[in-house]
Amino acid sequence: MKTDHELLDAFAPTGTLRASINLGNPILANTHPATGAPGGVSVDLATELARRLDVKLELVVFKSAGESVNAVATEQADVGFFAIDPLRGEQIAFTAPYVVIEGAYLVRQDSSITRQEEVDCTGQRVVVGKGSAYDLYLTRELKHAEIFRAPTSPAVVDTFIQENLEVAAGVKQQLEADAQRLGGLRLLDGHFMLIRQAMGVPKSRGAKAAAYLAAFIEAMKKTGFVAEALARHNIQGAAVAPLENQA
Repeated sequence: MKTDHELLDAFAPTGTLRASINLGNPILANTHPATGAPGGVSVDLATELARRLDVKLELVVFKSAGESVNAVATEQADVGFFAIDPLRGEQIAFTAPYVVIEGAYLVRQDSSITRQEEVDCTGQRVVVGKGSAYDLYLTRELKHAEIFRAPTSPAVVDTFIQENLEVAAGVKQQLEADAQRLGGLRLLDGHFMLIRQAMGVPKSRGAKAAAYLAAFIEAMKKTGFVAEALARHNIQGAAVAPLENQA
């Protein structure tokens, strides 16, 4: 994957690769407890992409998926890390996924809801992070339950408690951590969706940039880079996505 001037202009028109980093998904990125610096699988991938392109890297950090997606869609950032979704795909060219994550439901310990099939009922209010993959998916799929939107995905469970709602939806690992932190909560068995996390570039940057990014992600999976990053950051519950020709 040799860099040329056309690719550099597509990926780094300002001379720097601006990578949109979403701190709202702990599987992808987090901040260092001591320094506050962002780190994680997405930061590692952005760093490697900048190295291969031989350009400087700037991390454009956001607290929610919605903000992170918007930055790439409006070209305030050059690449980003998102769950694949058809609505987002109108403006962003996605690679194949590099990791797959479970989306889960959480309820109170004394809730009458015991199965996922019982969530989509009249009178049930499901809280999701505004603009997250779960928001986009459940907005399409839920026919009877009402969707309540928290400002960010990490704020979902606190909003669920404060507003006395019936169900919280989001990244399984985030919900598990919040259940341990707060107590009196439980996850429903299984998952309501599998989130395919991919990289994306604005479609306006052209087919060549999209193809380069797609090949980059396949190489990162094939060489073990993604698996090593997941292990290095102690990420549990996210699986490396299959290679595209094996999916």
